[in-house]
Amino acid sequence: MSESSIQDDVLGELGPDRLTEIASLLGTDENGAKETVATTVGAMTGGLQQQAAAGGDDGNEVRQAFAEVAEPPLQGVATLGGGLLGGGLMAGVLAKVSKPVAAAVSKKTGIPAPTVARVIELLIPVLLAVFAKRAADTGNPGGTGAPGSTASGTTPGAAPASGGGLGDLLGQILGSGKK
Repeated sequence: MSESSIQDDVLGELGPDRLTEIASLLGTDENGAKETVATTVGAMTGGLQQQAAAGGDDGNEVRQAFAEVAEPPLQGVATLGGGLLGGGLMAGVLAKVSKPVAAAVSKKTGIPAPTVARVIELLIPVLLAVFAKRAADTGNPGGTGAPGSTASGTTPGAAPASGGGLGDLLGQILGSGKK
């Protein structure tokens, strides 16, 4: 994590107070909390990338959620169908992946799955904020380089591009992207 990885961005967005809250929840110190957050974020983003790369309804839902995060907020009558501040669909997608991620992180770390699930609940709003910031950064020419790899080891650009450069957008939001 030498560059600004998504884990670094989430830890930065959490701040010391929420990190202390997570450490207390886990019964560990700040370093243990950071490790658990990094592992959990890596598992969540890896799960999202796998789902986005898959066909079917789940893959379409994830790709649509990332497209929604990347869109500027709607105004006027257009908001009637889904003006949930850009996080509506993505929040639902993150909630769906939380149970399998909690189980996987629990198995890897030995932390009980219900405790990991509580950490995930605390991380979802932070992940939404980080995704939105990264999506906004993709609008800057030169703001993103070649997508990097994530902690999960998946290839960020692997998602099929169903809306132009959506696969690239996924890689830039989920990958290390800030070079």
